[in-house]
Amino acid sequence: MNLNLTGATGSVEVSDLAFGKEFNETLVHQVVTAYMAAGRQGSKAQKNRSAVSGGGAKPFRQKGTGRARAGTSRSPLWRAGGVTFAAQPRSFAQKVNKKMYRAAMRCILSELVRQERLVVVEDFQLEAPKTKQFVAKLDEYKLDNALLITENVEQNLYLAARNVPHVDVRDAAGIDPVSLVGFEKVLVTVPALKKIEEVLA
Repeated sequence: MNLNLTGATGSVEVSDLAFGKEFNETLVHQVVTAYMAAGRQGSKAQKNRSAVSGGGAKPFRQKGTGRARAGTSRSPLWRAGGVTFAAQPRSFAQKVNKKMYRAAMRCILSELVRQERLVVVEDFQLEAPKTKQFVAKLDEYKLDNALLITENVEQNLYLAARNVPHVDVRDAAGIDPVSLVGFEKVLVTVPALKKIEEVLA
């Protein structure tokens, strides 16, 4: 299949396997959810009744006080007691096979092509690390919420784009499902497109 170049005449030929796949919503949802879950820190920790210091002695005698019997002052019912179901550090990572991950990436890219959200350009370079130049170049392509994918992120481009809201710059090796679905448009250069095609085709 051929993808038309934006801002220039001509088109670029890409593999149907990587950019012409049917959309599998269940697979994409599973991979996106797994990717976001793997990014969770999972370091939350609370103390249960055995981890709270103190409470070794029985606070008062068993009978004769008129109060409910108690064996420790660190019960979850008491002030300064432990937490009933205390959170412990854990991993939220979900297992996703490489085959599933690549298939989901193909589905997302193919859907971007169908929805005309994938903008292919010959090149995207800046002469100086100036945000004004970067924004002006985005205006040429009528983009204000976009992910830019280049073969290698040059320093000028990185410095010019890092303070612009709703815009992110990645190299071809650094794309992921969440970043692809999180922007209205995805602008990709031809060299980066070929690099992505090599991985997914």
